[in-house]
Order: sequence, then structure tokens, then C-alpha cells
Amino acid sequence: MGVITKNILTGLITILPIALTLYLIYWLVVSTETLLGMQLMQILPAGTYRPGLGVAIGIVILFFVGMLMHSYVVQRLFNHLERLFLHLPLVKQVYPAIRDFFDYFSPMKKKDFEQVVLVTLGETGMQAVGLVTQADPARLPRGMNTQDDKVLVYLPMSYMIGGYALLLPRSALTPLDMSMDEAMRFILTAGVTGSAPSLEVVKSPAESKTEEVR
Repeated sequence: MGVITKNILTGLITILPIALTLYLIYWLVVSTETLLGMQLMQILPAGTYRPGLGVAIGIVILFFVGMLMHSYVVQRLFNHLERLFLHLPLVKQVYPAIRDFFDYFSPMKKKDFEQVVLVTLGETGMQAVGLVTQADPARLPRGMNTQDDKVLVYLPMSYMIGGYALLLPRSALTPLDMSMDEAMRFILTAGVTGSAPSLEVVKSPAESKTEEVR
């Protein structure tokens, strides 16, 4: 029974991520087609609508919205509307968390997490893998930017959503030759997936003490 249970769990762990990913894509496609397809059938002449046209229009709309968000004027307008949106009851409690979650995957925000570092924790000899989220002292909250030799580092927690944002001296950080995706997989699985091939220190520890973290 132990062998059977082990093989069943192995099969489940292997198939479940693929199944959930495919289901999410399927749900997005069906939802987009249902939402936009009904609108197109009312607008277009009879007989011109074809299945999949709603998804195609949705992709085009997303593309143009993405292009517009690179415009300074559109960004200012969106930020103004967002501030008004955040004054609505209940919305101001729910929306920020959802926005921050999706901002994590945004190409426009990804630059904030490009530096993966190894954090030395005091004199204990312990080290942790972290992500530099803010290296500009001027952009830190008031009261935290008094010392310009520190940066804000996010330390994710393994096997759960959460972590700690720590203000650390640059001398305690060693840059790693790791992408953000590799670092997150490595941290969230507590290294069970195996050490990434690129888990290498960019500089020697002595050199990294004097080199400023980007």
C-alpha cells in the first residue's frame, strides 16, 4: 500500500500543476469569448460572427491598453481614477491586495525585483536568499531614508504566501547570479526542487562588501 500511495501522490503532484494551468487558460478563454462574443453578435451583421472572435478582440484590446499605459498622460489619468476608486467602501480593503498581487507579475514592475541577493544575518553565519525591492533611499517611507547605505530587501517564506521586508545595510548583501523566477522557485520550495544552476555569487564576499547593490 505504501508503494501504491507513493506512486499515486507522485502522479498527482506531476499532473495537478499542468491541469490547473490548462484549466486557468481554458477559463480565461471561455470567459472572454462569452463576455465579448455576446457583444459582437449584437453589433456585427448576422452571419459574420465566428467562434474565437471574442478572444481575438480581447487580445487586441489588452494590447492597446498596454501600449497606452506607457504614456505619461494615460498613467497620470489612471492613477487619478485609481485614487477615486480607492475611496469606495469595501473596494479600498480588497483592491490594493489584488493590485499588488498582479503588479508582482507586471513587466513594468519587474525591474524592482531584478536583483537577487544573499543576505548575511548578523554574526550567526546564517544566510538567506532575498530580493532587493527598493535601492533608492529617496523612495523609502519617511523616517526610513535617513541612512543611504541601506536598501529594502524582501525575504519570501517557504511553502506559504508571505515574507518580511527588511531594511538592510548594503555590506550585508551579496549579489547572486540568479533570475527572480529562479530565486522564487528555490525559496518557495525550500530548495526541494534542487539548487538552480545559476546559484552563484557574482562577486567574492570581500568584493561584494564594497560594491553597491544595484
